[in-house]
Amino acid sequence: MLAALAMVLIALALLRPVDHDESQYVAAALLTAHGLLPYRDFAYLQTPLQPYLFAPIAALAGAWIWPALRITNALLGTATIAAVHRAARIGGASTSAATTAAALFATCDILLFSIGTARNDALPAACLALALPAIVRTARDQGSRRDAILIGALLAAATTAKISYALPAITYGIWTLFRADRRSWWTLLGALPLVALTTALFFKAPEGFLFGVLSFPSQAPTEWYQARPWKLSNAAKIIDTLKFLALGPALLAIVATAGRRHRWHLILDLLILAGLIAALAPVPTWRQYLLPMLPALFVRLALVWHAHPPGKAMRIAAIVFACAGLAPTVEAVASGGIPMLDAMRDAAVVRATLDREHVIGPVATLSPQFLPGRAIDPRFATGPFYFRSTALLNGNQEYRLHLVSHARMHLLAQPPAIMTGGEGAWSSGDDRIDAALATYAVREGYRAVPAPDTRFTLYVARRASPRPASHNSP
Repeated sequence: MLAALAMVLIALALLRPVDHDESQYVAAALLTAHGLLPYRDFAYLQTPLQPYLFAPIAALAGAWIWPALRITNALLGTATIAAVHRAARIGGASTSAATTAAALFATCDILLFSIGTARNDALPAACLALALPAIVRTARDQGSRRDAILIGALLAAATTAKISYALPAITYGIWTLFRADRRSWWTLLGALPLVALTTALFFKAPEGFLFGVLSFPSQAPTEWYQARPWKLSNAAKIIDTLKFLALGPALLAIVATAGRRHRWHLILDLLILAGLIAALAPVPTWRQYLLPMLPALFVRLALVWHAHPPGKAMRIAAIVFACAGLAPTVEAVASGGIPMLDAMRDAAVVRATLDREHVIGPVATLSPQFLPGRAIDPRFATGPFYFRSTALLNGNQEYRLHLVSHARMHLLAQPPAIMTGGEGAWSSGDDRIDAALATYAVREGYRAVPAPDTRFTLYVARRASPRPASHNSP
């Protein structure tokens, strides 16, 4: 069953359409595989673990790095679902209750989107979920020092992959302080290697680290959505949160588990609450932000339904919500074709065009995921997400942090080539941003070279004409 689940999730990942969110994560893995350091050599807008763990995959996959990362995330999603089942069984749920809860978890659109793209959601979710069996054992006073070390390592890994998992990790750490078994020190010991990695990267590039991990996530959304203030309102946050939870059985699970628990279930409730707060903290709220609360929530659902089996109405409601959760994925993959294969074909055409034009050196693009195996201009490692900003940094700061915004393209040292076409409505992006890059290329005298049978256009820098030799009069 686990193998079948993995194959289904991999198939869905390969069938899911292109999403511009993937750009910076593919670029970060590729640049790290080439020996560059996040924050010091290129900007990375998350905590640093994923580029380091995925760099070997990037090195082995070569030109196929993008689908390889999607497959990796699908496998991490499989591990997440399996860990929820295992934690529920350790907590005392029957096989049928644990399997039902894990299956319902697998139908949540929040999860399916997060593990179906090459983003940074699947890795921290898997780390959190894999910690849950040991957390449940510890909560039931059956844990060991090895469990405490494992929990510390996995929760630290989740936080080091995505900052929103810091709140569940801190919540668990505080909970251990109120226990008499003194295992909080062993938990801290497990977290120390990841703390050391993060600290080392901070000291190598403190300005880049603080901007990527703290400043950009807190400031950029407000700047980008200021033309659409409704998206930043509390009303929009409430509506979006309820909508995302209702696309799948998560909202039903919250209702079903309310007020029903044993004493040791407290830590699961605290983790659910911490995950919800972490999701609501940024503006606006997107579906993947709610993922940290789901693993513990569906473990709780298994435990409740083991003690109080659901009635007919609840079972029907669960089926309805499960279908609602599957609907966005079915719609996304029903357009026909295999988007990943199409993307790889386009990438191959782009590479062939670059070779034909004898382009040597980094390529500036807002869609670096289409340039696997080809040097990416590190200034564009964040894809469209910093480029579309206007006032987050000044020109000197951008230079130090290896960034370029569309507001300061006139300060851009000309790259050998520019590629446009990957950022647009078709990839959940904005055509105007790519148009700004194309306008810059035309203004600077680049020669437009369409990539045949693709939506991409290469702008190749014109070679400087040789200076005529001087001649002396006889």
